[in-house]
Amino acid sequence: MCTHHGCRHTALDRRRFLTAAAAAGLLAACGAPDGGSGSVAALEIDRGTSCALDGMLLADYPGPKAQIHYSGTPQPDWFCDTLEMFSVYLNPEQARRVTGLFVQDMGKADWDKPVGNWIDARQAIYVFGSKRLGSMGPTAASFSSAADAQAFAAQHGGKVLKFSEVTPDMAILDGGALHDQSM
Repeated sequence: MCTHHGCRHTALDRRRFLTAAAAAGLLAACGAPDGGSGSVAALEIDRGTSCALDGMLLADYPGPKAQIHYSGTPQPDWFCDTLEMFSVYLNPEQARRVTGLFVQDMGKADWDKPVGNWIDARQAIYVFGSKRLGSMGPTAASFSSAADAQAFAAQHGGKVLKFSEVTPDMAILDGGALHDQSM
């Protein structure tokens, strides 16, 4: 115990301090292994927002859009299609630390001119293989509600999947050309 200048610290006080410091460090690092979307907010598309892969202006095309936020980068990479987001995110060579991943809730957004309604992509429910086309052809429609995804699939076809069920081979960016027998 320290008695110098009225100091009355004990080993127990020091242990409490170290435990609290360790807990604060764990909380700061808490979340998904790649950062999650907890502290990052989705941004909004404007007339000049362009796709990170092909430069297309997002506002000019139908279907759900996506954005990936990376550590140390103030602006996200934008994608004019959810399949592009999956293709980049699920790429085994993608090594940048993701701090946020967002898609549009197509249960609330207008398919032809989607604006706002951003949701955490990891929590979204997707419909793959529907008849509805996005900016690059076949797309994965994103929803915050399983009921909305099921209703969309019943009307437009497709398979309902959780984020964790999507595999890299489902995010092929050929626009369906590999499967188009009329070419």
